[in-house]
Amino acid sequence: MSSTYQIPFNIYNNLPSQSWPSLVSPDWWLNQIFLLFFKQSKSEWRWNTQVTPLSTTLEVFIGILFYLSFILIGKAILKNRNAIDGGIMVIVHNMFVCLLSLFLLLGFLEQVIPKLMTHGFFWTICNYYSYTQPLELLYYLNYICKWIEFIDTFFLVLKKKKLQTLHVYHHALTMYLCFIQINGKTSISWFVCSVNLFVHVIMYYYYYLASRGIRVSWKKYLTSMQISQFIIDINLVYFCLYTHMAYHNFPSLPNVGDCRGTRQSAYFGCFLLSTYLFLFVQFFIKVYAEGNKISQNKKKNLKATNPASPAKTKKAE
Repeated sequence: MSSTYQIPFNIYNNLPSQSWPSLVSPDWWLNQIFLLFFKQSKSEWRWNTQVTPLSTTLEVFIGILFYLSFILIGKAILKNRNAIDGGIMVIVHNMFVCLLSLFLLLGFLEQVIPKLMTHGFFWTICNYYSYTQPLELLYYLNYICKWIEFIDTFFLVLKKKKLQTLHVYHHALTMYLCFIQINGKTSISWFVCSVNLFVHVIMYYYYYLASRGIRVSWKKYLTSMQISQFIIDINLVYFCLYTHMAYHNFPSLPNVGDCRGTRQSAYFGCFLLSTYLFLFVQFFIKVYAEGNKISQNKKKNLKATNPASPAKTKKAE
C-alpha cells in the first residue's frame, strides 16, 4: 500500500534465508530442488511478469475460464453417463496437497519467526523491508498450489457430485487473489497465507481420510475453522489498510504508520475476504444449524407417531 520507489531497497538481495538445520529446513530443501531441476540456486529466482510461468493477467483469466468451462462442459457430457470414480488418484491428490501445504506453512514460519523475534509482529506485516525474495518465492509456490487445487473440483465433476456456489467461487477467486497479492507486494501476505495453509493441512487430511472411506467426527469443525480464519484475516487486513490510509491521507487520525503494498491489492483482498466470510457463515447456517433443526424435528415426529407402549416399556426394563 505504500510507495516503494522512494526507498532504495532490492528484495532480490542475496540475504541469508536458511534459519533451521538443513534436513528440517524447507528453505534448504527448496534450494536442493532448484539446484537439481533448474541448475541454479533458489535465490536467483525472480517474479518477472511475462517471463515467470503464470505471471500474466491473461494467463490467470484463461485459467479461470478453463476452470469454469470444465465444470459446465463436464456436467453436460456426464449428464446421461455414469459417474467416474477417481479412486487412488483422489487419495494421492489429497495427500499431496496436504503435504505441500504443510511444507509451505513451515517455509513461511522459517522465514518469519526470526523477523518476529527481532522486529516484532507489526514490522513483519507492514514494514517495507519485511517483503523479501524468499517470501516472494513462497507466495509464488502458494499461488501455484491454488492452480493445483482446481483438481478438487474436476474430481467432483467426474463423480457427478453437487457443486456448491461457494466451492466454485472460492477456488476460482483465491487463485486470482494470490496473483494480485504477488503483484501488489503486500507485506501482510505471509500471515494470510500461513493461516490458510494451516487450515488446508487439516482440511486436505480430512479429504484424504474421506477418500479412503474413513469417517471422522470433527467434520463440521472444519467450516468453523475456516470462518475463524476469515474473521482473523479481515480484522488484520482492514487494520493495515486503515493505518496506511490514515498515515497518508488522514494524518490527524490515530495510526501506527504505513503498510507496504498497492492499494488496489488491499481493496481487492478486503472485499474478497469479506465475501468469503459472508458465504461461509451462510453455508454453515444452512448445512449445520438448519440440519440439526431438521434432525430434531424428525426425532420428535418419530416419537409422536411411534409412542412406546407401557407393556413394552415395562418388559424392556
